[in-house]
Amino acid sequence: MAVTESLVSTYVESDGLALGALVNKGEVTPAELVEAAVLTIEKLNPRLNAVIHKLYDMGRAEAAAVDRSALFAGVPYLLKELASSWKGAPVTNSSRYLKDVVADSDGEATTRIKKAGFVLVGKSNAPENGWSISTEPKLYGPTVNPWRADVTAGGSSGGACAAVASRMVPIAEASDAAGSIRVPASCCGVVGMKPSRGRVTMAPLADVWHGGAYFLANTRTVRDTAAYLDAVAGALPGDPYTPPVPDESWLSLSARAPKKLRVGYTVTAPGGAPLDPEIKATVLSTVRRLEGLGHAVEEKDMAFDAEHAWKTYTHMSCVQTALFFEWLSGLVGRPATADDVEPITWATIERGKATSGVRHISDVEIVRQIGRSIVQDLLPYDIYITPTLTQPPRPVGYYDMSMTDLDAYNALWGDAVFTFPFNMSGLPAMSLPLGMSAAGLPIGVQFVGRYGDEATVLALAGVLEQEMPWKQRRPPVSA
Repeated sequence: MAVTESLVSTYVESDGLALGALVNKGEVTPAELVEAAVLTIEKLNPRLNAVIHKLYDMGRAEAAAVDRSALFAGVPYLLKELASSWKGAPVTNSSRYLKDVVADSDGEATTRIKKAGFVLVGKSNAPENGWSISTEPKLYGPTVNPWRADVTAGGSSGGACAAVASRMVPIAEASDAAGSIRVPASCCGVVGMKPSRGRVTMAPLADVWHGGAYFLANTRTVRDTAAYLDAVAGALPGDPYTPPVPDESWLSLSARAPKKLRVGYTVTAPGGAPLDPEIKATVLSTVRRLEGLGHAVEEKDMAFDAEHAWKTYTHMSCVQTALFFEWLSGLVGRPATADDVEPITWATIERGKATSGVRHISDVEIVRQIGRSIVQDLLPYDIYITPTLTQPPRPVGYYDMSMTDLDAYNALWGDAVFTFPFNMSGLPAMSLPLGMSAAGLPIGVQFVGRYGDEATVLALAGVLEQEMPWKQRRPPVSA
């Protein structure tokens, strides 16, 4: 199928909802959008390594059968190479141990994604087992930042964010257990929301990391994030967490400017980690803008022991990693060995195996108590604002999964000290690309809402999208 320059231009300039509307009206076909995506990926991916499985033929087949009345009808889409199952697509978790595994069924979220009209054209790069805030798996190689090739695109959803920022696709799946939606959103200059705990079912699993892991997407517009949430949100009967649901769609609520809000903010990192001056200035500029819009703003630093919280949270997670790889042994046909995985993954598995049941339940209880204390500390505020990261994107290689000292590796995550508390507490948190550094790198600002209140976060984000627009910014590597 011949694809015109005009179609490609429309494709790369449009968000997902705009593309879906074109299909709804019959102005373009899903097949044409798939071919536009293929051309764009083929042009840009050699420089970024964001897409590690090209599933073009699957996309072409799905395009022929897509419901053209769906909200995202025919919109090309990337699934993250971590955990999510789409029948017929690889599901390797970026690990040599799983390099030949292909999904034999769809997960519940995938069923909803398909119903919304998305068409899979590939899978995005991710670090092995997702445990990095960079994306540099040994199996597939590093994803680099479309703004500058020597710095990380972030992780673990780095492939997704690099693809969205460069306009390979308008929306890509992302997941987050300590900042993995928000960190790469900040690094690459896109939108990234971690929803409330339980907002999107984990089925066929019941729970992941005791409520610490979340799935959603990275986008370039607030309205795409809101509409995507409408498409995939919802607990199944019996799920362990069931946040309240608004009476209206998140898409409609996101377009409605909020009334006067009580806004708390901080530019002091928990534990005293240094904060880059340009990041601090971006947060303060955002706060001033909100104050000028009539919101009540006050400074409020977070009151919890970040070092203790991080050590307990990461220790807790090791047990589930060990359990996951034990389950995988039945799928692969043999247990994993140190030669099958990266050193940090192996160190995580070994620590999980060595953790007693009593210690693990103690870790879970401490994490839940800390999470509750965070929620209670922020109860006075409708919105709480922090930096997304304490530092600009680090050089490629900074987060090295070939390290063998798990504690030393986890200590490198201090840059994300503002993100992981909201995995523990279950509050919705969203990174918006509201600043640029003098070096030409994006700066994300994080907005945290009350439990179950994604609507206020999205509505305020919609206002800031107009007040502090990022749409005109385009990385050097982009369509």
